[in-house]
Amino acid sequence: MNTVLDHLAIDQKINRLAHELIEHSFEEKTIFLGGISGNGLLLAEQLKSIIQANSEQVVVVFEISINKEEPWAHPITLTIEQATLKHGYIVLVDDVLNSGKTMQYALLKFLEHPTKAIKTTVLVDRSHRNFPIKADFVGLSLSTTLKDRVEVDLSDTDKRAYLV
Repeated sequence: MNTVLDHLAIDQKINRLAHELIEHSFEEKTIFLGGISGNGLLLAEQLKSIIQANSEQVVVVFEISINKEEPWAHPITLTIEQATLKHGYIVLVDDVLNSGKTMQYALLKFLEHPTKAIKTTVLVDRSHRNFPIKADFVGLSLSTTLKDRVEVDLSDTDKRAYLV
């Protein structure tokens, strides 16, 4: 297991991502951060703290529950009323973007209603796409083989990203 990001590097990446989001959404009064269950939600919460400390924007975080292995097999659920997102500035947040499958299926949920914008934010982008998804905001672009796996631990005490 090789460490690709240590605690300090992850904090720096999250801080930069939050400031990029502020720069690109400065005209928005409210930003909706949809964190994909697990690390995506943890990352969204950390981004919210930094954005709110550095701007006047209201940041609403909600969870996107999706079966990552078979996203078509189970309904995708949100912890926010979907009508609240109508004409909203939505940011999909996840820890690792690999094939794009999870983000693609999550995106479909937001296309059921009109939105102002949908952006994607990831801590690590592996660039092995099978789906037409690109990350708008990336902490680290990482060249890996298809056999490699990236694991991220966003616990407060010891954040790390590993190449396994």
